Amino acid sequence: LRCQAAPGPRACHGWKASVKNGSLSYILPCNRLPVQLMSQVRVYTSNGQKKDLGSEDTNKSAHEETLNKAETGQDTTNAGQKQSSPKQPIQVKVKAVLKKREYGPKYTQNNFITGVRAINEFCLKSSDLDQLRKIKRRSPHDDTETFTVYLRSDVEAKSLEVWGSPEALARERKRRKEAEIKYRENLFRNQRLLWEYKQFFGNTKPRSSTATMFFKGPGKVVMVAICINGLNFFFKLLAWVYTGSASMFSEAIHSLADTCNQALLALGISQSARTPDPSHPYGFTNMRYIASLISGVGIFMMGAGLSWYHGIIGLLHPHPVESLLWAYCILAGSLVSEGATLLVAINEIRRSARAKGLSFYQYVVQSRDPSTNVVLLEDAAAVLSVAVAATCMGLTSLTGNPYYDSVGSLGVGTLLGTVSAFLIYTNTEALLGRSIEPEQLQRLTELLESDPVVRAIHDVKATDMGMSKVRFKAEVDFDGRVVTRSYLEKQDIEQLLQEIQQVKTLEELEAFMLKHGENIIDTLGAEVDRLEKDLKQRNPDVRHVDLEIL
Repeated sequence: LRCQAAPGPRACHGWKASVKNGSLSYILPCNRLPVQLMSQVRVYTSNGQKKDLGSEDTNKSAHEETLNKAETGQDTTNAGQKQSSPKQPIQVKVKAVLKKREYGPKYTQNNFITGVRAINEFCLKSSDLDQLRKIKRRSPHDDTETFTVYLRSDVEAKSLEVWGSPEALARERKRRKEAEIKYRENLFRNQRLLWEYKQFFGNTKPRSSTATMFFKGPGKVVMVAICINGLNFFFKLLAWVYTGSASMFSEAIHSLADTCNQALLALGISQSARTPDPSHPYGFTNMRYIASLISGVGIFMMGAGLSWYHGIIGLLHPHPVESLLWAYCILAGSLVSEGATLLVAINEIRRSARAKGLSFYQYVVQSRDPSTNVVLLEDAAAVLSVAVAATCMGLTSLTGNPYYDSVGSLGVGTLLGTVSAFLIYTNTEALLGRSIEPEQLQRLTELLESDPVVRAIHDVKATDMGMSKVRFKAEVDFDGRVVTRSYLEKQDIEQLLQEIQQVKTLEELEAFMLKHGENIIDTLGAEVDRLEKDLKQRNPDVRHVDLEIL
């Protein structure tokens, strides 16, 4: 709002003419006040006092006077009827605010770096780090309390001092990278030569831990099954060659499929014992499930598929069956051997289920031990299939009708298909990463919520990684008061009070808050480590804990 000076005490109230701007029109209210052209203008301030300004501030003073009178509702024509009330002085509180710092995208002044990274990434020597500032920090590992770190800015400055320029540092990095690649190539070549040497002269090293896995637990069950099923396949094959029975052929194929699948299980057990590496940080425990899944597919393709094929061929083109005496003897021996292997698998599963506090059925359905489950189901199917084959062959001997023998082959194939479908389903569920039991998840949740430092937890996930290994993840809302109190309990309160009393300026206040703020954050990290350690100690199945701070 801008008022122009008028020659006399004439007032104008109402609306000015419309002012056009492009295609829009604006009608502005005007309150032209009597203003005398003189060298000085009196202006009323907010506290009612008068102030004289020079002629150079005439327009500004008139503008302020117009605003003041317009806000109080004064009208020049009705000045005698309505009096303006005196204004109260305005009190303004000035708030001291720290100047906001602008941090660039490559801000590394307060970043820490370990000595190993400093030597590897900046091509320095250990003697170069001796001259830098050393800082003790809380260790993220359970086995060490504190470790030494360096400021990244100091390390960068030292590297430039040693190498002279960023270009020289980049050349040195490239040279070391090429040397590392060459070293790895030589290492692979030497390992290959060592392997060939061992193959030629024999390996005289003591038995490794991987080999001992096949003398106890699931490994023992698998090795016993391999030996027995291999012998069964050999004798059943001889019986089929001698008799030409379709049921005996199905039994021979069944034993061959069991032998191959259990050899695959043994490979999965040996691979699952490998230690984690950078490419597989959570280990290779899922190799057992992968081997069991492939085994289920192999049973379906080799066992069920060939049995169905041979049974259908027998129905379409029946042929007389020779003497079945030797076939009955071999089936009886197979029944005894398969039954022995089945008992070994049942005893192992009972022992493992009792240790986990589960029933036999729950342990099998949840596929806690895929290798033993495969042996159990394969041997159970083998015992049933022997019974089916013997029954159908007996009916063929009594009636002389070869169709019964072909029907027996179809029955064995159906039984194998059912077992393979169950194995594929359970192992697929395990590989997808299913959740743990609700009761176990509730215990973990209650353990966290009962801790005083935890205010609430959200988005809780607990995944069964296989072989009694659980990965737990939760978003935790920590109580800042409890964390701060935990920090204060470790401090000298009198000394802290003296530090507070010495704070006089904003710079000293900022330094005080930054110092203790960083220590409180370290205390929060220590609380997170403590919670993770408690979860692992009270629940041995929990191997990996990820607590995210809200």
